[in-house]
Amino acid sequence: MDEAKEQPSPTTAYQGDGLGKRDSITGEIYHGDHGADTDLKRSLSTRHLTMIALGSSIGMGLWLGSGESLADGGPAGIFLGYCLAGSMIWCVSHSIGEMACMYPLPSAFVQWTGKFVDPAAAFALGWSYWFSYCITIANELSAANTVITFWTSVVPVAGWISIWLVVIVLINVGAVTLFGEIEVVASTIKFSWIFVIIISMIVMSAGGAGYGPVGFRYWNEMPFAHGFKGFLNVMPTCIFAMSGSENSGLVAAETSNPRKSIPRAVGSIWIRLSLFYLIGSLMITINVDPNNQDLFGQSGTNASPFVIAYRDAGIPALAHIMNAVILISVISTGSISGYGGSRTTMGLAYLDMAPDFMKRADKVGRPWYGLIPTFILGGGLAYLNVSQSGSNVFTWFSNLTSLFTLFGWGMICLSHIRFRHAWARKGHTAEELPWKSWIYPVGPWWGLAMCILLIIVQFYLSVWPLGKSPSAENFFANYISVIVIVVLWLGARAFYRGRWWVDLDTVELDEGRRFYKADVEEAKTPGFKGMAKRVVGAILN
Repeated sequence: MDEAKEQPSPTTAYQGDGLGKRDSITGEIYHGDHGADTDLKRSLSTRHLTMIALGSSIGMGLWLGSGESLADGGPAGIFLGYCLAGSMIWCVSHSIGEMACMYPLPSAFVQWTGKFVDPAAAFALGWSYWFSYCITIANELSAANTVITFWTSVVPVAGWISIWLVVIVLINVGAVTLFGEIEVVASTIKFSWIFVIIISMIVMSAGGAGYGPVGFRYWNEMPFAHGFKGFLNVMPTCIFAMSGSENSGLVAAETSNPRKSIPRAVGSIWIRLSLFYLIGSLMITINVDPNNQDLFGQSGTNASPFVIAYRDAGIPALAHIMNAVILISVISTGSISGYGGSRTTMGLAYLDMAPDFMKRADKVGRPWYGLIPTFILGGGLAYLNVSQSGSNVFTWFSNLTSLFTLFGWGMICLSHIRFRHAWARKGHTAEELPWKSWIYPVGPWWGLAMCILLIIVQFYLSVWPLGKSPSAENFFANYISVIVIVVLWLGARAFYRGRWWVDLDTVELDEGRRFYKADVEEAKTPGFKGMAKRVVGAILN
């Protein structure tokens, strides 16, 4: 290409170098068709990715669902539940970080599964995860209605659902940078407010509230509300609360420098785990009675435990601000789910598992063929809240989403394990990776084992639910996700046939891989000097 005559576009112009394609603006090197040359625009920065990773999963599961978890599992149950779920997403995030630097592809873990595990598994994962994103949109819209009823119940439920559905659609149909900026603002608000929660609730528990000092009274009186079964019942909500943390892998395809952005996003996970989930859940256990009937899911007002804590403490101003922050959070999470669903369908199209036209995006990077069905299904499911209580809809959707999430997390960990085996079989070492997870191999194996165990636990809870008699209706309402996954997997198996596992010896590691300047510098050094550097490098590695 004659650079003197043709001015390249930052997102589409590449120069061949024998090893892949070089972006004329960033200088990064790409190889393969999947992910490098999509219609998506690499317009999100490290700042966007870090803040999206930090706040993407902070929504209904934490702010509202923790009330139901507190009532079911008690103070110790909810805290231990978030500890266990946090250890899992920590491991999953490290697997995402290592693979997203190498393969920043649309739908990320779906394509990783197809590349390293099995195409049939990728098909099941992709379409079940897309459905999970739709369910999350519906759940967050339902939550928005529950939040609004704290202030007023004049507007019908369907009216509020319609209003907030329009809001999250508008966020997604704007430019990708607009979506990124809105999520940065929402994440900043959520992240800043947690410090207010921590400080104020410590003061309240110590005696600064109208109800006097509480301390660890509820821990001493009833650490586990319904014994071990109550603790197990908390886990689906904890998993649902942390679902969405894997979205950083999807966003990687639209960042300008994943090698820089992804490690920072992964490094921020500990902040979210400790501040939001662990300390946040601890704050409500030392301020809110598990038997409070106003908790979400109980017979009262169905409010957030954080709002209840401020209201009962006689601080209405903080209760209203808290409710506003919750509203921002659920709308933000719904918006991110629309983003994730549309990119998942694009990735499936690149794997020939969705119609070819779903690969397309317009000139500013909006994948309309993925956005439209995602919001039609997600918005349609939200209207179930019109005929059912918000807590019932939440329980159904969170159980379904948590099972899809466990399947997704398990496949991410399994893909990472098999990627490392394929990498080693080709004679590569971990030091050659753009970014290396320091918890491998313990991390992905722990994450995979816990995902399998919790899917079994959810089966037990679906057959023998807490506080209810066993019934076929309850089982299918809470475990249908696994049935959907199995049907999709076996159906795809019948279509693809052949091996049940990808032969790692045949995997093309450079297909879809993003090379960086440092990766190809030695290979481009000419003559004897370049050959000597490669030989020495091979000996040292």
